[in-house]
Amino acid sequence: MGAIFRREIGAYFTSSVAYIFLAVFWIFSGFFFFQSCLSLATTDMSALFQSMFLICIFVIPLLTMRSFSEEKKQKTEQGLLTAPVSLGEIVFGKYFAALVLYTIALVMPLIYALILSFFGTVEWGIVFANFLAMFLLGAAFIAVGTLISALTENQIAAAVLSFVALMALYMIDVINSYINISFINTILEKLSFYRRYYAITCGLFNVSTIVFYISVAVIFNYFTIRVFERRRWS
Repeated sequence: MGAIFRREIGAYFTSSVAYIFLAVFWIFSGFFFFQSCLSLATTDMSALFQSMFLICIFVIPLLTMRSFSEEKKQKTEQGLLTAPVSLGEIVFGKYFAALVLYTIALVMPLIYALILSFFGTVEWGIVFANFLAMFLLGAAFIAVGTLISALTENQIAAAVLSFVALMALYMIDVINSYINISFINTILEKLSFYRRYYAITCGLFNVSTIVFYISVAVIFNYFTIRVFERRRWS
């Protein structure tokens, strides 16, 4: 897995993907930081962290679109599948490379909190709880995007489909508001990504949220492995 991880990290930074992803992420987060904190002269970062959910929907597809679709396009997928490593190592090597790059992007909100600490009191406990929520949300979203990339051979198609999928997850609460069947409402509430994330931005940290996002990441990575198992033997 280490070799795949190093290969992917290198590919991110030798191409323009890492720089575009980081630039877009930091520009959007900087804009919302100015709007929600600096312009209002407040150290409350709740509005910024709430906005980060939408930022992730827009930028994570840029991060995952090339994960596997590029391998198919360049006809290197078969070489990868026949390499002396397990499919799990291939999938998780690529997944963790994307997750590390995403984590680098998350350093910026911590810098924003540090800037605010010079002008007032920052609730660092809430900041770190929100950082953890952003990390877990990104981990789940990256797993979704990686699966979609594995199902396509065009990077643009992978990015668009990933955006649609992540937006659909964001819209679960909206869909739920139009349904009046109690057991369906209960299921959709349990599957809500934004409800769980929003609760943490308001200071309501719940261990079940950690379990939920980790479970989503594991399940979608498992699905990605299954996709390649079928290709390897087909």
